[in-house]
Amino acid sequence: MRGSDGRITIVVPGLGAGGTEHVVSLIANHWLVSGFSVTVITFETRGSVPYYHFEPDISIVRLNIPNRRSSSLQSSVDILERVRRLRSAIRASRPDFVLSFLTRTNVMTLLATIGMEIPVVVSERNNPALQPFGQIWNRLRSRVYPRAFGLVTMTEGALNYFPAQMRRRGWVIANAVNLPQGWQRRRGNNILTAVGRLTHQKGFDLLLQAFASTAARHPEWTLEIWGEGNERGRLEAQRDGLGLTTRVEMPGLTSRPGEWIETADVFVLSSRFEGWGIALLEAMAAGLPVVAFDCEWGPGVMVTNGSDGILVPRNDVDALAEALDLVLSDRNLRAELGANAQLAARKYRPDRILQKWDDVVSAALQSVKQGKSQKSRM
Repeated sequence: MRGSDGRITIVVPGLGAGGTEHVVSLIANHWLVSGFSVTVITFETRGSVPYYHFEPDISIVRLNIPNRRSSSLQSSVDILERVRRLRSAIRASRPDFVLSFLTRTNVMTLLATIGMEIPVVVSERNNPALQPFGQIWNRLRSRVYPRAFGLVTMTEGALNYFPAQMRRRGWVIANAVNLPQGWQRRRGNNILTAVGRLTHQKGFDLLLQAFASTAARHPEWTLEIWGEGNERGRLEAQRDGLGLTTRVEMPGLTSRPGEWIETADVFVLSSRFEGWGIALLEAMAAGLPVVAFDCEWGPGVMVTNGSDGILVPRNDVDALAEALDLVLSDRNLRAELGANAQLAARKYRPDRILQKWDDVVSAALQSVKQGKSQKSRM
């Protein structure tokens, strides 16, 4: 697909470490190479540095008004200021098409583009049924989402959550798997690895319970939980209380994207819910054996239980402990699961996934062309 000098604006809260930020970097770089002019707008403070690579010709606009804890009144004022600055930045970017990521940002983008004749596509990146937003945001979403040109989700289950009116122009696009170039295998140290923000959603408290149940049977294994978040203190206290201080490391963010795949020997996903679970897919693409809660949504789409990974009922700590015990005990099983996982992940290669994003752009720009044609005939 060639851009033909089209202009695309992408709106996302920030450009830190995470699955959404990763996909934004992939599609922004791809569309730039395809001939589009690409602007990425974030709410970050000026001077923030992206975790993932963006080509120099991509314009990154930071509105300098990040999320913060505040009173209800101040929060409302902040939202209005974000919408005002966002509207100004979108106008300045002169887009032919706007793509927004994550629910609150989607709502603000749709409010900011009221009165603009620009197709806006919003993308939900989590489980819309289980991710908590509060009544105000849920009400706003139900009011403004019908204004969107279209909706992108990562699974059919997430798309089906929305009413038929929203699904009339919907796309299901999984996250692409894009392992870092030049990564090297440094495995063999018996490291069980988990990756994600240290939040309630990711279920690391459940993982610690499960590991505690089986750790004594596998004294040669350690658990590494990569990521940062507001539950670090609570998780560290739980780890120490379970007597796992020397068995569980929480080293924070990797110094470069995907570094954890080099040293991991087994990957585990313990999330209570997911929009997709990109770290799980990255582990599979790297040939790692994986164990995961069959949470909604994502793992059940990626993993064929017993063939290229092990799925256990979500939130079932005992079942997770049993699965970990099985995989940590059996080197041959680990090798078989890892080899099959690497094959299964090929369907999520970037070229296949980016073609689907190109379809979204094509549909949006075609609608613009038809609108201009109709006006010229009036």
